Amino acid sequence: MNIMKKNLLETHDYYRERVNSQLELYLSSISSTKSSSNQLKDIMKYSALAGGKRFRPILTYTVANLFDVEIEKVDSCACAIELIHIYSLIHDDLPVMDDDDIRHNQPTSHKVFGEAQAILAGDGLQALAFQIICNDSLIDSAIKIKLLSLLSTSSYAMAEGQSIDLSIVSQKVDLKVLDNMHKKKTGALLNCAIKFGALLNNTSGKDLSILDSFSNNIGLAYQVQDDVLDVTTSDEVLGKRQNSDSIKNKPSYPAIIGVEESIKTFEALYQEAMNELSLLSVDAEPLRLITEKLMRRSY
Repeated sequence: MNIMKKNLLETHDYYRERVNSQLELYLSSISSTKSSSNQLKDIMKYSALAGGKRFRPILTYTVANLFDVEIEKVDSCACAIELIHIYSLIHDDLPVMDDDDIRHNQPTSHKVFGEAQAILAGDGLQALAFQIICNDSLIDSAIKIKLLSLLSTSSYAMAEGQSIDLSIVSQKVDLKVLDNMHKKKTGALLNCAIKFGALLNNTSGKDLSILDSFSNNIGLAYQVQDDVLDVTTSDEVLGKRQNSDSIKNKPSYPAIIGVEESIKTFEALYQEAMNELSLLSVDAEPLRLITEKLMRRSY
């Protein structure tokens, strides 16, 4: 595939554009009866095509490229992981959850279409994620089973993490509780995105174990970093409300150990993750460069 011979920015732009076009294709192909309305499809598109970093599918494409997987075989997995992420955001933004009214600098789904329709749009996106992998004729059936098993396990862990998040509002918790929540709420889907790229080529157990450890570190690092950005970055850059955690009395790394220590924590986790990449059986330089880019992100 040799896409990584381009510079990093061009490569990530290519992956982002590719997943955006594939998402639009999958969403447009949803079947409906002549008598049915396209309203649900339109609501699903509203959130799914609103933009965003798309770094989960970028990770899937990058890891798949390391293991020489043809890019056409990666599209359904890259889209599935993003659809699960988007469905979770729609539900997280609801008044009964995080109660957010801005996402990607536009009104959240429930503010535009109402809470009931937003819930249904999230449900539809989740179902579509599994459907597009099931229907991918380029992926061997045995590999599909592994992919779907990982996606379902990761999706449940993500929901469990959100449940923990809601249960500790206004409570004093230690870092162990916070770490466990972050590893589930954010880390599980990152882990899935990374492993997807390797599973598509039936990668060895040793490489999968290394990628598992790598993804656990960047998953926790990413969320600690999010906690920091929540208090240090403007609404316009974040694309959502600043200080949302403190306003809702949600425990966070900065609230427990301060901003400076939180920065040291996520930087050390990213560094540990990068150190592990040297153990892979393939040249993981593209993945290391992504990790460096994540460590320097501003939103």
